Amino acid sequence: MEVKFADLPGIGKKMSFLTAEGSMVVLVTHHTGKRELYFFQDPEEDEADFSMELTSDETRELGAQLLGAVFQPVDSDKMKLFRSKIVVEWISLKQGTMLAGKTIGEAEVRKKTGVSIVGIFRDEAVIASPGVQERLEVGDTVMVVGKSSQISDFEELAEGEAI
Repeated sequence: MEVKFADLPGIGKKMSFLTAEGSMVVLVTHHTGKRELYFFQDPEEDEADFSMELTSDETRELGAQLLGAVFQPVDSDKMKLFRSKIVVEWISLKQGTMLAGKTIGEAEVRKKTGVSIVGIFRDEAVIASPGVQERLEVGDTVMVVGKSSQISDFEELAEGEAI
């Protein structure tokens, strides 16, 4: 990850970096201590998709949380132990999936794969705890819960491969 710094005469400093997904985060620190945080989905755009102002105390607290002051993620060795247990995953339904156009009940997702669909993200809408009558569509991002092997089976269905 490349972090860039620039002086902003009369204002302060600007720090920017590209995320692994290709988005850009910019932090402007004013001489007064005020911070402005900007997020650009497309780094080529001139206008940020999201921005917010933070005080110096808020910035320190956010930094502490990002560094893991209160919560430390599980390390990868421990995650290997969890992988054989219950996993939550977000999976996109691709063109050609046999799930498209069917309700959760009609698709028999749980019977075929063992996973439970616990959420659907469609366009800008979130469908929490969808019922068996909820229709699945290509482009949906589906939150599923199950064992790692069951998740893999569901991924095959979501990508259009038969089990």
